[in-house]
Amino acid sequence: MTAAQGNLWTLTAGPLPDTAPLDGDLHVDLAVIGGGFTGLSAALHAAEAGLSVVAIEAEQVGFGGSGRNVGLVNAGLWLPPGEVARIMGAEAGARLNMALSGGPSLVFDLIEKHQIRCEAVRQGTLHCAHSPKGFAELETRCAQLQGIGAPVSLIGAEEARRRTGSAQVHGALFDPRAGTIQPRAYAVGLARAAMAAGARIVQGARAAGVVYRDDLWQMHVGGHRVTADALIEGTNAYGSARDRYTKMFFFQMATDPLPPALLADILPGGEGCWDTALVMTSFRRDAAGRVIIGSVGSLDHAGSGLHRAWARRKMEALYPQLKGVALAHEWYGTIATTGDHLPRVLRLGPRGYAVFGYSGRGIGTGTLFGRALAGAVVSGREDGLPVTPDDSYSEGFTAAKAAYYETGALAAHGAEMLRGL
Repeated sequence: MTAAQGNLWTLTAGPLPDTAPLDGDLHVDLAVIGGGFTGLSAALHAAEAGLSVVAIEAEQVGFGGSGRNVGLVNAGLWLPPGEVARIMGAEAGARLNMALSGGPSLVFDLIEKHQIRCEAVRQGTLHCAHSPKGFAELETRCAQLQGIGAPVSLIGAEEARRRTGSAQVHGALFDPRAGTIQPRAYAVGLARAAMAAGARIVQGARAAGVVYRDDLWQMHVGGHRVTADALIEGTNAYGSARDRYTKMFFFQMATDPLPPALLADILPGGEGCWDTALVMTSFRRDAAGRVIIGSVGSLDHAGSGLHRAWARRKMEALYPQLKGVALAHEWYGTIATTGDHLPRVLRLGPRGYAVFGYSGRGIGTGTLFGRALAGAVVSGREDGLPVTPDDSYSEGFTAAKAAYYETGALAAHGAEMLRGL
């Protein structure tokens, strides 16, 4: 395997939207920084509401976490709803939990409305118990989700093994609201939809020197001056404000398309999966019949060979019929996680917002927060936001915590292999 085989999503997303660099100074109602799920959703919904919009992406649309995502369209956060309410308080927690429960419907409705070709499969997800203890944790999570009206259900070990095709699972929590997509293709589709609604997208240019002055947001983009009445920053883990969140890395590896006979018992219902392990494993299929496995960790350092070895062993443990099948693609991305694993909206100034901290739940959450921030800019009201904005926010020791996460993932993967997985 070589790095040239790279990110599967980049290779299969289709052509990028045809955009042009700025050819002069520009004034708009709304400037959006970041061409991922959040920024593109904000640009789309603001343009549909009649605002003039420019979305500025330093690389290409979907370059960051949006194009490196697992592609699971989940409802809610990594935290169970009871923990969200405990941290935020009952009223604020209920507001966020209720908003995010609609994330998958928003995503799949946008895909249908704009005919986005992104391998969308809404067959639900399976949160798989990696052990009997993991199943007990799922029982608690299920009760909390059902308590807020989520249509989830627990399935026992025998049924979970039939639906995943793996003897390694000990039951699962099924969420029919959820599904899978090709995440970079979804980002590209959002960009095309935003452009069709009248938004302008600039790729390959960084917004520099962003400041609020003389009642306008001002910045320099590609040698030109851009001014805007409002600003939304949606760069999340790929922004420059390193003290807002801790970076966590997540890698994925994928096979080449497999023959039907080999795939017959592997996730025959098309669900996407992740497990209850502290250092979680994700596994799914794509439309072409590739098996994709992922976990916490980076692939850019000398010790990352351990992650690669673990991935091959883990895939074969889940699906012994894949023994000897090569993992032909590999990539990793960066997740922004806050200390309490809750997303934040930060007021940057008058009609200026930044949002970050999805903690690995970027598709539904980013799409939803992007729409909500566009609504706040259009209406001048913040009561439609899923969380109350902060006037300031920072975290300490973020580099040390990032190193801790990576070291912990290496240790967990090493320990799993020593135990024979």
